[in-house]
Amino acid sequence: MSTKEKVRERVSVKEAISLDNEIVVYNDDVNTFDHVIETLIRVCNHTPEQAEQCSLIVHYNGKCTVKTGPYEKLKPQCTQLLEAGLNAEII
Repeated sequence: MSTKEKVRERVSVKEAISLDNEIVVYNDDVNTFDHVIETLIRVCNHTPEQAEQCSLIVHYNGKCTVKTGPYEKLKPQCTQLLEAGLNAEII
């Protein structure tokens, strides 16, 4: 194995370790902007500006990544989003 291949292998391993999961919220016809914004502030610790931007992205693009991190940390947050009536999943 050449030095170049060893370096590539190390970089690939480091990238694989640092990959995070994402909570994605999907658009629906039920929840109001205010409800989505308030829920993102409460559950995901977004600032009001972040929550508003995410709600607009969800509305116009159909989905938005609202949080990234390790699965264990995202699971309870995703559960709270679902309990609040939002359509969300961890990917």
